[in-house]
Amino acid sequence: MSGNCNQNCSSCGEDCAERKGQQKDFSEKPHELSKINKVIGVVSGKGGVGKSLVTSMLAVTMSRRGYHTAILDADVTGPSIPKAFGIKQKATGTDIGLYPVKSKTGIEIMSINLLLENDTDPVVWRGPIIGNTVKQFWTDVIWSNVDFMFIDMPPGTGDVPLTVFQSIAVDGIIVVTSPQELVSMIVSKAVRMAELMNIPILGLVENMSFFKCPDNGKEYKVFGESHIDEVASSHNLEVLARLPIDPKISAACDKGMIELFSGDWFDSVAKLLESMADK
Repeated sequence: MSGNCNQNCSSCGEDCAERKGQQKDFSEKPHELSKINKVIGVVSGKGGVGKSLVTSMLAVTMSRRGYHTAILDADVTGPSIPKAFGIKQKATGTDIGLYPVKSKTGIEIMSINLLLENDTDPVVWRGPIIGNTVKQFWTDVIWSNVDFMFIDMPPGTGDVPLTVFQSIAVDGIIVVTSPQELVSMIVSKAVRMAELMNIPILGLVENMSFFKCPDNGKEYKVFGESHIDEVASSHNLEVLARLPIDPKISAACDKGMIELFSGDWFDSVAKLLESMADK
């Protein structure tokens, strides 16, 4: 500590022990008119594993169980949530704040594609601007009586996941992976980041786990043997669900009808989330 210390660290350049002991609070409050109960982040260590698909299906699953759900699409440079739900209209706002768009079954959604003039317009922004945009989806959007908000985060451990973990009160995260051995190493990075940020990890979901042949009923592991159990064991985590390769699910996303998917793959996840809601 400098002999001329005035206790105002914000205006000081000294790298003293007292300054190192201070941790800046980056947390942001949601809009004053918002009411959000639980916030669940959906993350992946790399792209292409179906993170947005899992996010959409989780929101639909909890909506079917009578909960009011919402999706904050934090994947600003690769937004796909609006297409999965078949949303064409744009988000609106007033001087008070922005309003999310509701899906056919009432799921509230906010995504950068709901603000762009054209869905195909690229978002060519640097990390800090993207991070601030995600924060605005939290602070400036009026979310009404949401039981479960799912945040679809971009892959990796970069600016946006860091911004979300620091700025938003996340109650837990679900890590999405696929069977390849390479992915298991990358998943470990995402898990370690959450651990470092003290974010509870609810468990793992494996997408593209197998393909069930409609002709003979046999299951084929298209991407080879799964390594998700090894990853889960090494981090003392639970495998919450294994999602098959199903052309019907892909078709539902392409047609904007993900709310019509059928399957009970997420029942165990739903029970876990319901236990959180009761607390």
